[in-house]
Amino acid sequence: MIALALTALTIPGPAAAARDAADTPSGFPVPRYLSLKFDKVNARAGPGDDHRVLWVYRVRGLPVQIIAETREWRRICDPEGGTAWVHRRVIDGKQTVMTLGETPVALRRRPRAEAKITAYVHPRAIAALDKCDKGWCRLSLEGVRGWTPESTLWGVAEPLQCR
Repeated sequence: MIALALTALTIPGPAAAARDAADTPSGFPVPRYLSLKFDKVNARAGPGDDHRVLWVYRVRGLPVQIIAETREWRRICDPEGGTAWVHRRVIDGKQTVMTLGETPVALRRRPRAEAKITAYVHPRAIAALDKCDKGWCRLSLEGVRGWTPESTLWGVAEPLQCR
């Protein structure tokens, strides 16, 4: 599943990706998108259990962007732009996305604006990311699959500017 997560990133080129990956403890490039594995995850001020808890994430599958890492800890950016450190064991290799905006997002049968709508996804809903191609992403959510423009999603595009 990590390979899927890497295909959705915009990386400045193969040489840069290889260099960035070689410089990280995990061997994967930073930044990259993954998700939270549990429905209760402590967000800490620094990389270690001795750092204070800033807040607790309570959304399993929440898409997060890994923006830095140590051997055991990952600094993440969440969809609200908040940053914190979490232990690597709470990060899932599955990539999810969150729908943006305040109106439902249409899922289409094919990756085209004129394709038949198969379902609507509520604002800020979390869905599994199957793949992205030419500005469109295929999502899976509650047994339904469909395509939506990449611009309607958080968790696949250029790195977010975190606080």
